[in-house]
Amino acid sequence: MRIALAGAGAFGEKHLDGLRNIAGVQVTSLVGRTLDATQKVADKYGIGHVTDDLAETLKRDDVDAVILCTPTQMHAAQALQCLGAGKHVQVEIPLADSLADAEAVVAKQRETGLVAMCGHTRRFNPSHQWIHHRVRAGEIALQQMDVQTYFFRRRNINAKGEPRSWTDHLLWHHAAHTVDLFAYQAGAPIVQANAIEGPHHPELGIAMDMSIQLKAANGAICTLSLSFNNDGPLGTFFRYICDNGTYIARYDDLVNGKEEPIDVSNVDVSMNGIELQDREFIAAIREGREPNSSVAQVLPCYEVLDKLEKQLVAARDR
Repeated sequence: MRIALAGAGAFGEKHLDGLRNIAGVQVTSLVGRTLDATQKVADKYGIGHVTDDLAETLKRDDVDAVILCTPTQMHAAQALQCLGAGKHVQVEIPLADSLADAEAVVAKQRETGLVAMCGHTRRFNPSHQWIHHRVRAGEIALQQMDVQTYFFRRRNINAKGEPRSWTDHLLWHHAAHTVDLFAYQAGAPIVQANAIEGPHHPELGIAMDMSIQLKAANGAICTLSLSFNNDGPLGTFFRYICDNGTYIARYDDLVNGKEEPIDVSNVDVSMNGIELQDREFIAAIREGREPNSSVAQVLPCYEVLDKLEKQLVAARDR
Protein backbone atom coordinates (compact mmCIF):
# COMPACT_ATOMS: atom_id res chain seq x y z
CA MET A 1 0.00 0.00 0.00
CA ARG A 2 1.63 3.21 -1.20
CA ILE A 3 0.59 6.26 0.78
CA ALA A 4 1.08 9.98 0.22
CA LEU A 5 0.78 12.29 3.20
CA ALA A 6 -0.10 15.96 2.81
CA GLY A 7 0.69 18.21 5.75
CA ALA A 8 4.11 17.69 7.27
CA GLY A 9 3.31 19.43 10.56
CA ALA A 10 2.86 18.15 14.10
CA PHE A 11 -0.10 15.91 13.34
CA GLY A 12 1.35 14.69 10.06
CA GLU A 13 4.30 13.28 11.98
CA LYS A 14 1.92 11.42 14.30
CA HIS A 15 0.52 9.64 11.26
CA LEU A 16 4.00 8.91 9.92
CA ASP A 17 4.91 7.36 13.28
CA GLY A 18 1.80 5.17 13.13
CA LEU A 19 2.29 4.14 9.51
CA ARG A 20 5.79 2.87 10.36
CA ASN A 21 4.14 0.11 12.40
CA ILE A 22 1.82 -1.18 9.67
CA ALA A 23 3.13 -4.04 7.55
CA GLY A 24 3.19 -3.58 3.80
CA VAL A 25 2.82 0.20 3.89
CA GLN A 26 5.22 2.65 2.27
CA VAL A 27 4.95 6.44 2.32
CA THR A 28 6.03 7.42 -1.18
CA SER A 29 5.32 11.16 -1.25
CA LEU A 30 5.20 13.99 1.27
CA VAL A 31 3.42 17.27 0.55
CA GLY A 32 4.15 20.35 2.64
CA ARG A 33 3.74 24.10 2.64
CA THR A 34 7.46 24.90 2.47
CA LEU A 35 9.95 22.64 0.73
CA ASP A 36 12.85 23.05 3.18
CA ALA A 37 10.80 22.09 6.24
CA THR A 38 9.06 19.29 4.37
CA GLN A 39 12.38 17.88 3.18
CA LYS A 40 13.60 17.66 6.77
CA VAL A 41 10.58 15.58 7.72
CA ALA A 42 11.01 13.42 4.60
CA ASP A 43 14.64 12.78 5.51
CA LYS A 44 13.63 11.77 9.03
CA TYR A 45 11.14 9.20 7.74
CA GLY A 46 12.95 8.08 4.58
CA ILE A 47 10.39 9.45 2.11
CA GLY A 48 11.71 9.78 -1.41
CA HIS A 49 9.45 12.39 -2.98
CA VAL A 50 8.77 15.88 -1.62
CA THR A 51 6.61 18.62 -3.10
CA ASP A 52 4.57 21.66 -2.15
CA ASP A 53 1.91 20.81 -4.77
CA LEU A 54 -0.70 18.14 -4.02
CA ALA A 55 -1.61 17.95 -7.72
CA GLU A 56 1.93 16.80 -8.50
CA THR A 57 1.63 13.96 -6.00
CA LEU A 58 -1.79 12.90 -7.31
CA LYS A 59 -0.30 12.37 -10.80
CA ARG A 60 2.20 9.81 -9.48
CA ASP A 61 1.60 6.13 -10.21
CA ASP A 62 3.21 5.10 -6.91
CA VAL A 63 0.39 6.60 -4.81
CA ASP A 64 -2.65 4.46 -3.95
CA ALA A 65 -4.09 6.62 -1.20
CA VAL A 66 -3.63 9.99 0.50
CA ILE A 67 -3.81 11.09 4.13
CA LEU A 68 -4.62 14.79 4.51
CA CYS A 69 -3.23 16.55 7.60
CA THR A 70 -3.53 20.00 6.09
CA PRO A 71 -5.30 23.10 7.47
CA THR A 72 -9.01 22.69 8.21
CA GLN A 73 -10.04 25.16 5.52
CA MET A 74 -8.40 22.99 2.83
CA HIS A 75 -9.82 19.60 3.86
CA ALA A 76 -12.94 19.36 1.71
CA ALA A 77 -11.41 20.78 -1.48
CA GLN A 78 -8.37 18.53 -1.19
CA ALA A 79 -10.50 15.45 -0.43
CA LEU A 80 -12.50 16.15 -3.60
CA GLN A 81 -9.22 16.60 -5.48
CA CYS A 82 -7.92 13.23 -4.28
CA LEU A 83 -11.14 11.37 -5.08
CA GLY A 84 -11.26 13.04 -8.48
CA ALA A 85 -7.75 11.72 -9.16
CA GLY A 86 -8.84 8.18 -8.30
CA LYS A 87 -7.07 8.04 -4.92
CA HIS A 88 -8.52 6.72 -1.67
CA VAL A 89 -8.40 9.45 0.98
CA GLN A 90 -8.36 9.87 4.72
CA VAL A 91 -9.08 13.42 5.83
CA GLU A 92 -8.01 14.50 9.28
CA ILE A 93 -10.76 15.91 11.46
CA PRO A 94 -12.75 17.97 10.60
CA LEU A 95 -14.01 16.75 7.24
CA ALA A 96 -14.98 20.35 6.42
CA ASP A 97 -15.81 23.65 8.04
CA SER A 98 -19.27 23.83 6.45
CA LEU A 99 -22.07 21.33 5.97
CA ALA A 100 -22.26 21.98 2.23
CA ASP A 101 -18.59 21.06 1.79
CA ALA A 102 -18.99 17.92 3.91
CA GLU A 103 -21.98 16.87 1.82
CA ALA A 104 -19.96 17.42 -1.37
CA VAL A 105 -17.25 15.03 -0.19
CA VAL A 106 -19.83 12.36 0.72
CA ALA A 107 -21.45 12.74 -2.71
CA LYS A 108 -18.07 12.39 -4.46
CA GLN A 109 -17.24 9.26 -2.46
CA ARG A 110 -20.53 7.68 -3.50
CA GLU A 111 -19.88 8.62 -7.11
CA THR A 112 -16.36 7.14 -7.19
CA GLY A 113 -16.80 4.18 -4.83
CA LEU A 114 -13.37 4.90 -3.35
CA VAL A 115 -12.60 4.66 0.37
CA ALA A 116 -13.04 8.06 2.01
CA MET A 117 -12.58 8.26 5.76
CA CYS A 118 -12.39 11.07 8.29
CA GLY A 119 -9.96 11.04 11.21
CA HIS A 120 -12.42 10.95 14.11
CA THR A 121 -9.68 9.46 16.28
CA ARG A 122 -11.79 9.04 19.42
CA ARG A 123 -13.59 6.11 17.77
CA PHE A 124 -10.22 4.31 17.72
CA ASN A 125 -8.58 5.21 21.04
CA PRO A 126 -8.45 1.98 23.13
CA SER A 127 -10.10 3.79 26.06
CA HIS A 128 -13.17 4.71 24.02
CA GLN A 129 -13.20 1.35 22.25
CA TRP A 130 -13.39 -0.34 25.69
CA ILE A 131 -16.52 1.70 26.48
CA HIS A 132 -18.01 1.08 23.03
CA HIS A 133 -17.64 -2.70 23.25
CA ARG A 134 -19.44 -2.77 26.62
CA VAL A 135 -22.26 -0.54 25.44
CA ARG A 136 -22.82 -2.76 22.41
CA ALA A 137 -22.69 -5.89 24.58
CA GLY A 138 -25.41 -4.44 26.82
CA GLU A 139 -23.15 -4.36 29.88
CA ILE A 140 -23.48 -0.60 30.36
CA ALA A 141 -25.74 2.16 29.02
CA LEU A 142 -24.56 5.71 28.66
CA GLN A 143 -26.52 8.23 30.73
CA GLN A 144 -24.30 11.30 30.39
CA MET A 145 -20.99 12.34 28.90
CA ASP A 146 -19.23 15.25 30.58
CA VAL A 147 -16.39 16.47 28.36
CA GLN A 148 -13.72 19.14 28.79
CA THR A 149 -11.66 20.26 25.79
CA TYR A 150 -9.09 22.71 27.12
CA PHE A 151 -6.10 24.54 25.65
CA PHE A 152 -4.18 27.73 26.38
CA ARG A 153 -3.81 29.74 23.21
CA ARG A 154 -2.80 33.35 22.76
CA ARG A 155 -0.94 33.00 19.47
CA ASN A 156 -1.55 31.00 16.29
CA ILE A 157 0.81 28.07 16.99
CA ASN A 158 0.59 24.30 16.56
CA ALA A 159 1.17 21.44 19.01
CA LYS A 160 4.94 21.76 18.51
CA GLY A 161 4.87 25.48 19.38
CA GLU A 162 5.48 26.49 15.76
CA PRO A 163 3.54 29.20 13.88
CA ARG A 164 0.40 28.00 12.09
CA SER A 165 -0.64 29.10 8.61
CA TRP A 166 -4.33 28.75 9.59
CA THR A 167 -6.62 29.43 12.54
CA ASP A 168 -8.05 26.63 14.69
CA HIS A 169 -11.74 26.55 15.67
CA LEU A 170 -13.49 25.27 18.79
CA LEU A 171 -16.72 24.34 16.99
CA TRP A 172 -15.75 22.86 13.62
CA HIS A 173 -12.57 21.16 14.85
CA HIS A 174 -12.55 20.40 18.55
CA ALA A 175 -16.29 19.99 19.14
CA ALA A 176 -16.47 17.65 16.14
CA HIS A 177 -14.62 14.98 18.16
CA THR A 178 -17.20 14.95 20.94
CA VAL A 179 -20.34 15.46 18.82
CA ASP A 180 -19.46 12.40 16.74
CA LEU A 181 -18.26 10.32 19.69
CA PHE A 182 -21.36 11.02 21.77
CA ALA A 183 -23.74 9.70 19.09
CA TYR A 184 -21.38 6.78 18.40
CA GLN A 185 -21.19 5.77 22.06
CA ALA A 186 -24.85 6.42 22.83
CA GLY A 187 -25.84 4.33 19.84
CA ALA A 188 -28.51 6.86 18.89
CA PRO A 189 -28.69 10.02 16.78
CA ILE A 190 -28.51 13.49 18.32
CA VAL A 191 -31.98 15.05 18.46
CA GLN A 192 -31.28 18.24 20.42
CA ALA A 193 -28.27 20.55 20.41
CA ASN A 194 -27.60 23.94 22.00
CA ALA A 195 -24.52 26.16 22.08
CA ILE A 196 -23.31 29.43 23.59
CA GLU A 197 -19.94 31.10 23.16
CA GLY A 198 -17.78 33.66 24.91
CA PRO A 199 -16.02 36.70 23.40
CA HIS A 200 -14.04 36.39 20.18
CA HIS A 201 -10.29 36.99 20.28
CA PRO A 202 -9.51 40.44 18.80
CA GLU A 203 -6.69 39.09 16.59
CA LEU A 204 -7.53 35.42 16.00
CA GLY A 205 -11.18 36.22 15.31
CA ILE A 206 -12.49 33.05 16.97
CA ALA A 207 -14.48 32.31 20.10
CA MET A 208 -12.13 31.45 22.96
CA ASP A 209 -14.77 29.70 25.09
CA MET A 210 -17.81 27.62 24.18
CA SER A 211 -20.41 25.45 25.89
CA ILE A 212 -22.46 22.79 24.09
CA GLN A 213 -25.36 20.60 25.24
CA LEU A 214 -26.49 17.51 23.33
CA LYS A 215 -29.29 14.96 23.73
CA ALA A 216 -29.55 11.61 21.93
CA ALA A 217 -32.76 9.95 20.82
CA ASN A 218 -32.43 7.36 23.60
CA GLY A 219 -32.28 10.04 26.31
CA ALA A 220 -28.51 10.16 26.91
CA ILE A 221 -27.12 13.68 27.32
CA CYS A 222 -23.74 15.34 26.84
CA THR A 223 -22.24 18.50 28.31
CA LEU A 224 -19.18 19.80 26.46
CA SER A 225 -17.01 22.68 27.68
CA LEU A 226 -14.34 24.05 25.34
CA SER A 227 -11.75 26.73 26.01
CA PHE A 228 -8.60 28.28 24.60
CA ASN A 229 -8.23 30.17 27.92
CA ASN A 230 -7.48 27.26 30.25
CA ASP A 231 -4.10 27.61 31.97
CA GLY A 232 -3.74 24.03 33.13
CA PRO A 233 -3.68 20.47 31.79
CA LEU A 234 -4.28 20.55 28.04
CA GLY A 235 -6.36 18.18 25.96
CA THR A 236 -9.77 16.53 26.11
CA PHE A 237 -11.07 14.50 29.03
CA PHE A 238 -14.25 12.42 28.84
CA ARG A 239 -16.32 11.34 31.83
CA TYR A 240 -18.77 8.57 30.97
CA ILE A 241 -21.57 8.36 33.53
CA CYS A 242 -23.32 5.05 32.90
CA ASP A 243 -26.04 3.02 34.57
CA ASN A 244 -23.38 0.54 35.66
CA GLY A 245 -20.23 2.49 36.44
CA THR A 246 -18.42 5.75 35.75
CA TYR A 247 -15.33 5.95 33.55
CA ILE A 248 -12.87 8.70 32.63
CA ALA A 249 -11.00 8.55 29.32
CA ARG A 250 -7.87 10.57 28.69
CA TYR A 251 -6.81 9.84 25.13
CA ASP A 252 -5.67 6.18 25.14
CA ASP A 253 -5.89 5.76 28.94
CA LEU A 254 -8.96 4.86 31.02
CA VAL A 255 -9.78 4.95 34.74
CA ASN A 256 -12.98 4.37 36.67
CA GLY A 257 -14.81 7.02 38.68
CA LYS A 258 -12.44 6.45 41.60
CA GLU A 259 -9.39 7.07 39.37
CA GLU A 260 -8.44 3.38 39.44
CA PRO A 261 -6.71 2.38 36.16
CA ILE A 262 -8.46 0.04 33.75
CA ASP A 263 -6.22 -2.12 31.57
CA VAL A 264 -7.02 -1.42 27.92
CA SER A 265 -3.79 -2.87 26.53
CA ASN A 266 -5.62 -5.85 24.99
CA VAL A 267 -8.43 -3.88 23.36
CA ASP A 268 -6.61 -3.66 20.01
CA VAL A 269 -3.23 -4.35 18.41
CA SER A 270 -1.84 -0.98 19.50
CA MET A 271 -2.30 1.61 22.23
CA ASN A 272 -1.95 4.42 19.66
CA GLY A 273 -5.32 5.71 18.48
CA ILE A 274 -3.89 7.38 15.38
CA GLU A 275 -2.08 4.22 14.34
CA LEU A 276 -5.34 2.26 14.81
CA GLN A 277 -7.16 4.85 12.71
CA ASP A 278 -4.60 4.42 9.92
CA ARG A 279 -4.83 0.62 10.21
CA GLU A 280 -8.58 0.84 9.64
CA PHE A 281 -8.09 3.06 6.57
CA ILE A 282 -5.61 0.67 5.00
CA ALA A 283 -7.62 -2.44 5.92
CA ALA A 284 -10.77 -0.96 4.35
CA ILE A 285 -8.89 -0.31 1.09
CA ARG A 286 -7.41 -3.82 1.03
CA GLU A 287 -10.75 -5.45 1.88
CA GLY A 288 -12.86 -3.25 -0.39
CA ARG A 289 -15.26 -2.17 2.38
CA GLU A 290 -16.54 0.93 4.13
CA PRO A 291 -14.27 1.96 7.02
CA ASN A 292 -15.36 2.85 10.50
CA SER A 293 -15.50 6.67 10.49
CA SER A 294 -16.25 6.84 6.77
CA VAL A 295 -17.26 10.27 5.50
CA ALA A 296 -20.85 9.02 5.22
CA GLN A 297 -20.88 7.77 8.82
CA VAL A 298 -19.63 11.07 10.26
CA LEU A 299 -21.86 13.35 8.16
CA PRO A 300 -24.52 13.57 10.94
CA CYS A 301 -21.87 15.17 13.14
CA TYR A 302 -21.45 18.00 10.62
CA GLU A 303 -25.21 18.41 10.37
CA VAL A 304 -25.24 19.06 14.13
CA LEU A 305 -22.27 21.45 13.91
CA ASP A 306 -24.11 23.37 11.18
CA LYS A 307 -27.15 23.78 13.44
CA LEU A 308 -24.95 24.93 16.30
CA GLU A 309 -23.15 27.45 14.11
CA LYS A 310 -26.46 28.91 13.01
CA GLN A 311 -27.48 29.26 16.67
CA LEU A 312 -24.25 31.08 17.49
CA VAL A 313 -24.52 33.41 14.50
CA ALA A 314 -28.13 34.24 15.38
CA ALA A 315 -27.11 35.03 18.95
CA ARG A 316 -24.35 37.37 17.75
CA ASP A 317 -26.80 39.18 15.48
CA ARG A 318 -29.27 39.86 18.28
